[in-house]
This record gives sequence, structure tokens and C-alpha cells, in this order.
Amino acid sequence: MLLQQIFNWISFQLHILKNILIFLAPAIPMTIKLTLVAFALDLILGLLIGLARLSQRGLIKALSKIYVDVLRGIPLLVQIFFIYFGLGKILNLDRFLAGVIAIAVCYSAYLAEIIRAGIQAIHKGQYQAALSLGMTPYQTMRYVILPQSFRIIIPPVANEFIASLKDSSLVSIIGLRELTRAGREYYSQYFVDFQTWLVVGIIYLGMTLSLSRLVSYLEKKFK
Repeated sequence: MLLQQIFNWISFQLHILKNILIFLAPAIPMTIKLTLVAFALDLILGLLIGLARLSQRGLIKALSKIYVDVLRGIPLLVQIFFIYFGLGKILNLDRFLAGVIAIAVCYSAYLAEIIRAGIQAIHKGQYQAALSLGMTPYQTMRYVILPQSFRIIIPPVANEFIASLKDSSLVSIIGLRELTRAGREYYSQYFVDFQTWLVVGIIYLGMTLSLSRLVSYLEKKFK
């Protein structure tokens, strides 16, 4: 009798978990799309700001430092509110675009410092050797410095990618139906809390572990 009760309880829990997974599944692509688009923009901004931090022009260097200091000092959630409820009303931004801009702008400040540190880690002799061969400063950066620094910055950049994936859950606060928002909707309808957030956590864990495996592959490839 006890074994039958245990079996029934396990079957019921598995049924609940299955229903939760089915409910959450359509929101997973949105989370992935949000993260990928935001991080692609993040990389572009981070590279530009990182190069500006190394500029010989005082004004450009000072402005880029202010950019980094300000954005690193403001929580991402506050930036989401500011962009969606502030700039979003002026520029007519939808929830997805506001979330992309907020994540990209926030993490570009961190990536800028990572890229700057990666470039500065390359020995100055590399610059001098490239210039002595007749390469322009642009060619030196493009073909000599950046490829070498890329290998160095893979782990920290990957960490920022994983962090941006997890922080994409904050966009749910403005109503974008990604994974966390879908979890809140399921809970509000069926009042199943523990199982709902267990499944949400497992899905996030699966995505982050997949990214970690990709990072390990890239590190071995560029070692």
C-alpha cells in the first residue's frame, strides 16, 4: 500500500513537471534570441569602447572611461526601467528591443574593460615588429593584436555571455514573455511554485552548461 502511494505521488509529480515544461517550452526561444541579439550588439559596443579606452586622444579616452564607470555603477534592472519607460516612450521601443538595448549597453561596459585588458596583455614588441614591417596602426591592430588578444579574453567574455543569459530574466519585469515570465504566468494560473521554479532553474542550468562546454572547446581550439 505504501509503495503504491509513493508510486502515485511520483507519477503525479512527473505529470506536473511535464505540464510545466510544455507550458515553458515556447518561451525558451525568446530567451535565446534575446541573449544572442543583445550579446552580438554587446560585443560590437564593447570592442569600440575598449579601443576608445586605449585612444591617444584625451577626450575620447575620458568619455569612454565615463561610459564604463557610469554603466557599471547602475544596476541592470534600473537600466531596463530607464530605457523602457524613459527612452522607450520617446523612441517608441517595444519590450524586446528595450531589453536588448539594456542588456547590451550594460554588459558592453564590462566587455570593454575585458577587451582593453586583453589588448594591453600583448607585448609591445608585437606592435613594434608589425610597424617595422610597414603595417599601418589599423592593420597592426586588425591582423596582429586582436587575434592574439582574442585567445586571452575567451574565458572572461564567455563568463559575461553566461551572465547575460541569466540576467535576461530581468527583462520579464517589463512584460516580455521569456522563460522567467512564462514561469511567473504558470505559477499565477496554477499556484505551483516549487516545481515551476525547479523546471525554470533546470532549463537555465542546461543552457549555461551547454555554453560552458562550447567555451571549453574554443579554449582548446585556440590554445
